[in-house]
This record gives sequence, C-alpha cells and structure tokens, in this order.
Amino acid sequence: MTKPKTNMTRRGVLGVLGLGALTAGCTSRAPSAFYSLTSADVDGLQGRSSRVQVLVAPPRALKALDTSYIAVVDKGPIYSYYPKSAWADTLPNVVQLKLMETLQNTGRLRGVGLPGDGLLIDYQLQTEIRAFELQVAGNRGVVEISARVVNDRNGRTVSTKVFRAETPAGSSSVDKAVEAMNTSADRVFAEMAAWTLKNV
Repeated sequence: MTKPKTNMTRRGVLGVLGLGALTAGCTSRAPSAFYSLTSADVDGLQGRSSRVQVLVAPPRALKALDTSYIAVVDKGPIYSYYPKSAWADTLPNVVQLKLMETLQNTGRLRGVGLPGDGLLIDYQLQTEIRAFELQVAGNRGVVEISARVVNDRNGRTVSTKVFRAETPAGSSSVDKAVEAMNTSADRVFAEMAAWTLKNV
C-alpha cells in the first residue's frame, strides 16, 4: 500500500521540477525567487557561558550541494533542482551565516565570527553538509550536518557529532520544501549550538 503512494509522490515532485529539472551549472533562466533560512530559536537553551571566541569555518559539501540551487534527491542518489528558485547565496555560505547567528544569539560566548573578522580564536566549529534537500521518498525536508570542535591553539579535535533532522513537506512545492528544510535546519542548528557550548 505504501509503494503506490511513494510513486505518486515521486511523479508529483518531478512534475513540479519539470522533465529532468535543472542540473548544476545548467539553467535556462535566472532564478525569480530567492530563499534563506532563519536562525534557530535558542532562547530556552540550557548551558554554561564561556569566555572563549569561536570561529565558524566554511562548511564543506559535495559539488551537488555546493551551489545556490535548491536540491531534490531521488533514489540513487540522483540530484535535481527546483527551477527558477535558489538560495540567497551558495548553500554552504547560507548555512555558515545561520550557524554563526545561532551561536551569537545564545549570548553564551565572548565572540563568534567568520574568517577575516579579526577575532583571536580559541576554537573552530568545522562542518560538512551531508544532506540539505527535499527527499522524494517520503517527501521530507532532510538536513544532515557533521560537526567537530577543534582547539585552535593546538589543532586537536575536542569532539565530533553528526546532526540530522527530517520534516514532512506536506507538498512538493518549493515553498513547502524550503519550509520543511528550514524546520529541520532549525533543529540541527539549535542542537549543534547546545553541543558546541558544552565543548568549548
């Protein structure tokens, strides 16, 4: 009973994308809509304050995700993209900025910045984007990011962890897909912020 429903979802998603959708670096029209992410809500975050300064390093990602296109992933995995829609910047840049804002919003760190900000860094938060997409199977917004905290003074890894969240999209429209990814990202960013505070 579940297989026909999954196939229908796949047809619906691919129908929204258009036959074959877009491929990275190959588009017929410039995006007409740009999307970003919200910073995670960390008002109720538990944890101690720390007088250290943290650098949020540029996230690593496969080329399929190192782009401004909004990804849809079918079995394989096979990557396609929503037409005429894009992230406000490349996905790694968007994720990096929102991670920085989330950590800043905790109010628990002496300083949080990006490369070039001129901070005297105590720790680095290094990340790799493993998934940030609408997955056709289950019609879910999936975000998975691996992270590690590194002592900037001696280069030693303090801790590593993989964060993952999935949110039903409700429909295959780009608005609903981004909303689901944003909800998943909020959970990942909030959990990563709490984990970072415990390890610096």
